[in-house]
Amino acid sequence: MGDSAADATRLAGGNAEAGDADPAADATLTPAAPSPPHATGSAGPRSVATKRKHGQSACAATGQQQCGDGGGGDDDRDGGGGGEGKRPPRRHKRSRQERGAGERHVPPPKKRNAGVSFGAEHFAETECYVEAGLRRVRPYRFDFTSYCKGRWLGRTLGEVLASEFRAQGPRYYEAACAGGRITLNGERTSLDVVLRDNDLVRHTVHRHEPPVAAGPVTLLAQTDELVVVDKPSSMPVHPCGRYRHNTVIFVLGKEHGLAPLHTVHRLDRLTSGVLLFAHTLEAVQRLDRQIREREVQKEYLCRVEGRFPGGEGEEAEEVVCAEPVLVVSYSVGVCRVDTRGKPCRTTFTRLSYNGRSSVLLCRPETGRMHQIRVHLQFLGHPILNDPVYNAAAWGPARARGGTIGKSDEQLLQDLLADRRRLGEEVTESCDGDCGVIGNGEGSIVGGGIACSGNDDTAQKSSAGSGGGDGGGTNEPVTTSSEAEDSWAGGQDPLCSECRQTRPDPRPDQLIMFLHALRYRGPGWEYTAPTPEWASADWQEPPRPDTEKSEGEPGRNETLASTTTPGHN
Repeated sequence: MGDSAADATRLAGGNAEAGDADPAADATLTPAAPSPPHATGSAGPRSVATKRKHGQSACAATGQQQCGDGGGGDDDRDGGGGGEGKRPPRRHKRSRQERGAGERHVPPPKKRNAGVSFGAEHFAETECYVEAGLRRVRPYRFDFTSYCKGRWLGRTLGEVLASEFRAQGPRYYEAACAGGRITLNGERTSLDVVLRDNDLVRHTVHRHEPPVAAGPVTLLAQTDELVVVDKPSSMPVHPCGRYRHNTVIFVLGKEHGLAPLHTVHRLDRLTSGVLLFAHTLEAVQRLDRQIREREVQKEYLCRVEGRFPGGEGEEAEEVVCAEPVLVVSYSVGVCRVDTRGKPCRTTFTRLSYNGRSSVLLCRPETGRMHQIRVHLQFLGHPILNDPVYNAAAWGPARARGGTIGKSDEQLLQDLLADRRRLGEEVTESCDGDCGVIGNGEGSIVGGGIACSGNDDTAQKSSAGSGGGDGGGTNEPVTTSSEAEDSWAGGQDPLCSECRQTRPDPRPDQLIMFLHALRYRGPGWEYTAPTPEWASADWQEPPRPDTEKSEGEPGRNETLASTTTPGHN
C-alpha cells in the first residue's frame, strides 16, 4: 500500500475519507480554487495539476476534468503573433493532412468552471429502483477521464495502466483500446502511444453500483440558502468510489429537483442524521467560517459496548477524551490515538444502559477524521457494530488505552483480512466522505480499485477482476470486434461485473449505530429524529458474525471485563 496504490485509489474515483464528526473544521468544503499548472521541464504547454488535497470538494460536476489556468489555450506567448499588449492568435486544431507524419494533436485543457454542480444530464445517465428493501441502480455507460499527470510524461499508455491501474490486466486494456473504449484526445489510440502534456485519456466503462438501503432521504428544512436532510445509513453523501447515483446529492437532485447543491459538512456512509447542503457558495463559505471559529455545536448519538462510566441523563457526569488522533491511512480510512496526531476533544454523556450496551450523547468540539469512533475505542467502549474500530484486528481489548501491539502495516492487513473473514466485500464500501466529489474526472479506471472506505484498501478486487499480470480469473477473452460498441441487452462483453453475481448486503452491514442528532449555530438549529436503536430498552438482534477467536470477545459481548478501572 505504497504511494502508487494510494494514487490508484484516488484516480479510481475516490480519495481519503473524512471524519464521522465533521471534517469541515479542518478543511474547507467550498469547491477547490483553480490549481495553477506546473512546469514539467519540457517545451510546450505546461501540464495540468490534477491532484486534490484531502477534504476538498473540487469542481466535479461537469463530467470532464477542467483546467484551472485562466489562460485556456493561449499558452504560446513566447514569440511571434501579436504585438505588445495584444493577445496572440489562438491555436487551432490542424487537420491530419496538415500535421506531419507521426504527429498527433494535443488540445489545450479545458477551463475549470468552479462551483458547477450536477445537472439533468448526469441524473439521466441511468434509472434507480427499489427491490427487496434495497435501492438499486441499473448498470450504465460512464466515462472516466484524466489529463496526463507529470509522472506519466514520456511513458506509454500501457506502462501507466499496468503500473497504476491494476484492477484490470493487459488483455482487457488491449481489447478496450481496440474497441474504442479507451481514447486519447477523443481519438482511438493504442497502448504503445507515448503520453504528452495535456493529453486527455478517456475510458468508457460499464458501471455497476452497489445497492444501499431503500430508506428515504427525508427533508428536514429548506430555505433560500440551505437544504437540511435526515441522511439514511449506507448511502454516501456524494459520488465516490463505486457510488454515484446511490448518493444523497444525486437523490436530492433527481427525485427532489434540488440542484445545484454544495456540501456544508459530510457524514460517513454508514452514519445517519442531520446533513446540510447549501444552494450557493456564499452560504457554504459563511457556514464554513462558523465551523472553523467553533460557533457550530454538534451532537451525536451512538450505542457502545458495555456500561459506559458516569450517570445517566444529559445533566449526568461527563467523560471527556482529549487524546490526539493520527491518520494511519487515508486510502484505507483508519485512524488511531497517537501523540503525533492532531489535538481533538470529545465530551460523552451516558443516556441509558440496557444491560449489554450504552447509548451516549457525544459532543465533538473538533472535527478530526473518525474522532468520535476513535475516542470511544480508546476508552474501551467502541460503537457496538463499528466495522472498523470494533474489529478483531485490533486485538482482544480492541485497542483500549491506545494499545495495539502491532505495526500500522500489519494492522491494515489484518483489518482487510477480518472483513473478508466475515464474508463482506472489500471493494464496495465507501464512507461517503472521500475528499473528492468525483464523477469521472481525474480517473480512468473505475470499479476494481477500492475507494477509501471503512474497510477498503487500494488492492485488486477480491472478485477477481484481473491483476496487472493478466492472470485474473475474470480476465476477458473478448475480441476487438466483439468489444466495439456492443452493449446489447445491457451486457458488456468486457465487463467483469456482468459475468458475476454478488450477494446482497445484509441489513446489519447497512447501518452503524452513530447518528448526527443536532447541529446548531448562530441563529439556526436543526435536529433529526432519534433512531430506534437509541431507545433505552432496545436490544440488539442476533447477528451472523458472533463467532469469536479464542481469547477474543465476540461482537455481541460487552467489553466490561476489558475496560480500565473506574470505567464501569
